[in-house]
Amino acid sequence: MDKSKILDIVKNKLIDKIQKFESLIAETRASNNETKSSMGDKYETSREMVQQEINNLQRQLNESLNQQALIQKITSELSSKVQNGALVKTSKGLFYISASIGEIVLENQKIMTVSAESPLVKAMAGLSKGQNFSINTINQTIEEVW
Repeated sequence: MDKSKILDIVKNKLIDKIQKFESLIAETRASNNETKSSMGDKYETSREMVQQEINNLQRQLNESLNQQALIQKITSELSSKVQNGALVKTSKGLFYISASIGEIVLENQKIMTVSAESPLVKAMAGLSKGQNFSINTINQTIEEVW
């Protein structure tokens, strides 16, 4: 399986996600700049709720930007052990260690993208083909690492 294609898909999904958050922040800010009504306290409460939404979107945008920075350091070189940038096949599925953007499909194969900070990756970090690990009392075997 071509890891460079997987990496490109992850990069593009992150770019889309970042653009979506930037657009939502801009739209929410625009709605927050409406003229003040005569509602008084209700207006201030509404304005505060909009500001909280902007803060929430900004936090999510920052997370995505951090993921994008991590992705820039990943290469599509083959790996012999579980680490950032590795494609890992276990007895439970295929996992690409990069940014957690969910499931992708490539060449009719479902691949779950997971962060190096996830409990799954922490449980199998540094292991190689043929080694076993356990997470949530479920034993798994690493069948292949690319």
